[in-house]
Amino acid sequence: MTAQPHPHRTDGDGPRTGSGAGPGRQVRAVRLGPRSVAALVLISAIGVMAFGWPLLADSASGLAHSKDAPWLFAALLPMLLAVVVATIADTGLDAKAIAMLGVLAAAGAAMRPLGAGTAGIEPMFFLMVLSGRVLGPGFGFVLGSVAMFASALLTGGVGPWMPFQMLTMGWVSMGAGLLPGPDRLRGRRELAVLAAYGAVSAVLYGLIMNLQGWPYIAGMASGVSFVPGDPLDQNLARYIAYCLATSLGWDLPRALVTVVLTCTLGGTVLKALRRATRRAAFDVPVSFTPDPPRGSASS
Repeated sequence: MTAQPHPHRTDGDGPRTGSGAGPGRQVRAVRLGPRSVAALVLISAIGVMAFGWPLLADSASGLAHSKDAPWLFAALLPMLLAVVVATIADTGLDAKAIAMLGVLAAAGAAMRPLGAGTAGIEPMFFLMVLSGRVLGPGFGFVLGSVAMFASALLTGGVGPWMPFQMLTMGWVSMGAGLLPGPDRLRGRRELAVLAAYGAVSAVLYGLIMNLQGWPYIAGMASGVSFVPGDPLDQNLARYIAYCLATSLGWDLPRALVTVVLTCTLGGTVLKALRRATRRAAFDVPVSFTPDPPRGSASS
């Protein structure tokens, strides 16, 4: 029995008449179903709570004064991430998508040590944004999470912050897949949109990740420390001062590197990714036909 692609499709860069779409249509490596969307919404909602509990918790609640809250979320997030990735894999990831995921995650993990810890030079963001743009939000979330996990193992950056990094990078890559005009926007306008998104997401990544570590400095009698139970405006002012004093020097170079790489290499990488997804034929159904009897003449 032989597997055959749809008979009306042509590989390579040619048109795909079998699916009824022109050559510019975006190919989705992962088609999100209701279960996958529900899982993504759930993990995102819990992620917002995990990051924002210092600002969201009511002063009268036990959570606001709990020193165990960061550790609770650090223990909970890995299990939830595993459930989300398994749900998406069960509903959409086939062998070809898994192979693409492995290649891109390995490339992203290998790129992170090139600049990690050096003034925020992190070329990994550039690849995650472009991959999410081409392969869609579902694939992008899984890719961002898996790539950050692999890079943590590669660089020895395993700790309670790792699940937070995985979730945030998943958001970054998923957001790129949700940008408008995936089928129509091309050329310089698309690169401008991706560069702007890359810059904003690179800065937001640092601001969001600061929320993970900020509560640990509570009680240090510092003007930028989290004070359990204080009003939202006062803690928010301390948090902004904390970001300006600690991470902005890394966040802005990260954004600049992402913009530069997107503008200079983005066009080439986008073409390569789109060509690879077309050749992989993620959206083409596979049919099985019986092999002809041995010795029979082929027509």
